[in-house]
Amino acid sequence: MPFDPRSLNLFPDQVGVYLMKDAGGRVLYVGKAIHLQRRLKQYFAPTPDQREMVPYLVAQVEEIETIVTLTEKDALILENNLIKRHRPKYNVLLKDDKTFISLVVTQHKWPMIRLMRNKGKPKDSSAYFGPYTNALAARQIFDLIQRLFPLRQCSDAELASRKRPCLLYDIKRCIAPCVGKCSPQEYQTLVDGAVRLLRGQDRELVRELKSHMQEASKNLEFEKAHDLFKMIGQIEHVTSVQHVDNPFAKDADCLGFHSQADAIMIAVLQFREGKVIGSEHFSFHLVASSNEEAVESFLLQHYRLLPSIPPEILVPFNLPHTAAVAEILSEAHNRKIEIASPKKGKKRDLIEMADRNAKAQFCREQDERSLREKMLLDLQETLSLTRYPRRIECFDTSNISGTDPVASLCAFVNGERDKSRTRLFIIKRSASSDDYSSMREVIHRHFSKEKTKGDFCDLLIVDGGKGQLNIALAVFQELGIAQVDLIALTKEEARHDKGLTQEKVFLPHQKNPVLINPRSPMLFLLQRIRDEAHRLAIEFHRQRRSKRTIQSELDEIEGIGPVKRRRLLNYFGSVRALKAASRENLEKIDGLTRQDVERLWQFIASGQKG
Repeated sequence: MPFDPRSLNLFPDQVGVYLMKDAGGRVLYVGKAIHLQRRLKQYFAPTPDQREMVPYLVAQVEEIETIVTLTEKDALILENNLIKRHRPKYNVLLKDDKTFISLVVTQHKWPMIRLMRNKGKPKDSSAYFGPYTNALAARQIFDLIQRLFPLRQCSDAELASRKRPCLLYDIKRCIAPCVGKCSPQEYQTLVDGAVRLLRGQDRELVRELKSHMQEASKNLEFEKAHDLFKMIGQIEHVTSVQHVDNPFAKDADCLGFHSQADAIMIAVLQFREGKVIGSEHFSFHLVASSNEEAVESFLLQHYRLLPSIPPEILVPFNLPHTAAVAEILSEAHNRKIEIASPKKGKKRDLIEMADRNAKAQFCREQDERSLREKMLLDLQETLSLTRYPRRIECFDTSNISGTDPVASLCAFVNGERDKSRTRLFIIKRSASSDDYSSMREVIHRHFSKEKTKGDFCDLLIVDGGKGQLNIALAVFQELGIAQVDLIALTKEEARHDKGLTQEKVFLPHQKNPVLINPRSPMLFLLQRIRDEAHRLAIEFHRQRRSKRTIQSELDEIEGIGPVKRRRLLNYFGSVRALKAASRENLEKIDGLTRQDVERLWQFIASGQKG
């Protein structure tokens, strides 16, 4: 029964949070207000709300719940917590606010720089740089650091056991501290240089490197001087391209904003030491919040749990609760955080630059989305599908000689992979390597659950030919599923005159397959989905086989049970690495007694003799 606006007079007119729910009790939207009753009446006023998605939201609302708070700050915190808990459809919602990628300089005599995905604020005293919500940007910076500064890339265990330099030393990607090819001072110089570059102190770093280069030249160390000259050139090339001067020369994040209909794009330009060191973009769709509410929600979700944030955040327009948001972020990071909306001057120029970035990224994503929609429409027409294939799922199985049979389910939504819908299956009933029975089992298991939830994909792809297609059809008939389109995708031998592998697409109740142009974007999408499902199945099968292998080999060792086997596998990664371990490596593993180490060492020694 639709919500009755006449009951709004019964709601409190105090500061607090409201939750709008549909007929099933699912939370559609979470909002905050200084005056709850007045704010809710605006949704049902005769004059329609100017926000694009509000009419669609109001049409679905059947229940409104309110929670009164003491202050606006409490309402902001509660709203943020409820958004994370219920993940409402019409709120600004970050896809992943739990883990962040950082570059870490480890604590060690010979420090190394590595990528780490950490949750919340780091607890150790290693040096963390970032975080980066864009994994690609983090990897690009990581690769640059590795090219410029030849620091070790091996693990602590490998460093301790190595007797001669590895290949990285020969190609000048590491100065081999493991075998004493460099002094601690020389190594620390490289570490300091990498840290300064990460902090944006490239000018100071270049000055010092030039000084070292001149000193090496005076001492007739021409090879060392040449290496420093090359490093200076690489640093100047990279930094001259990406740096934009900030006249205030302080750490800050600058937010740009662009919206159109129900879609929002937020761009974040990151200034460190007065220069742009990176940018990130966040897109949101089906947003019922106002622009100001959307930015406030983004600030709390994005910055509250980051390991570190700059002392100043510039936003594109005034926010209704600027002081409260700044106070919440300051308390979360134990330092003063300022939020400002400059109206003129050079800070306003930075906002305009961020706005342009947001608009450019928005247009780019809109163009990509339009291309994907056209491709999916073409796919629907070419294969005569009954539904628009917004959500596509694909099954694949994997086994070797019938051992450890597994299967995977890969899902794509609007032409892009949806990792949250990935499913991995251990084949239970089929003890043989029969792909047909394995496929029947996993399709039946998956769609039996989907039927209880009423949550079906639009198109199911099975990897194989007519046999796999008929198996899936039989399962659908057994479960009474008629609203899912079904195809089978299989490879044909490459033609010698074309040099391309043709794919066959089999459709239900059709004798001959459909042949799609080998260069068609539609075929690339189908192949990408099929190959991703195949990759997931193979990786899962390898994990299962690896666990079974280490378990079978270590079962013979007295005192090594499931927990210790797991610790050994986590530490060494494989039985092969364990068999190459030293006694000192074994003694470093927590939870092993002296007797365990002795038995394991005997096991390793017997394998080396064999």
